[in-house]
Amino acid sequence: MGKITLVLGGARSGKSTYALSLPGKKKKVAFIATGEGLDREMRERILKHQKARPKDWKTFEEPRDLTALIARIGDNYGCIIVDCLTLLISNLILAKDKEKTIREKCAAWLLQLEKKKAKIILVANEVGLGIVPLTKLGRDFRDVAGRINQLAAQEAQEFYLIAAGIPLKIKG
Repeated sequence: MGKITLVLGGARSGKSTYALSLPGKKKKVAFIATGEGLDREMRERILKHQKARPKDWKTFEEPRDLTALIARIGDNYGCIIVDCLTLLISNLILAKDKEKTIREKCAAWLLQLEKKKAKIILVANEVGLGIVPLTKLGRDFRDVAGRINQLAAQEAQEFYLIAAGIPLKIKG
């Protein structure tokens, strides 16, 4: 059974950088990127993240369907990193998925990951420390992302909260 580690933090907290340090000496690392380069600025961010990863890691880009991708990956990797759950949730909401459907999808791929032999690292944004969004879409997103973060934290054997680049171990 794979050990799941959740790395949660705010924007620019250092969560992705910390997550990249966790595989250690694992020989084969699968990196699942959920972001989409829909505009120039986001494409530049994605490129910067790509350059920060070791060259020998295999990158999979999947903005919505982690279940199918995880099945394709199989047990060929010693570590699987998913960065980030928050963008995945955003993509699903913008694709008009309802909260119940998103929860079901997330529960399904979490179950798949739990069965892997690999070390699993999940990265997500902490969405509950900010102001209440002005729009219904913003509030819906915050609520769904917060609930998925709770689900991931419950399933994880380790949980780190990152603040200003400093990891605080919450669980495990």
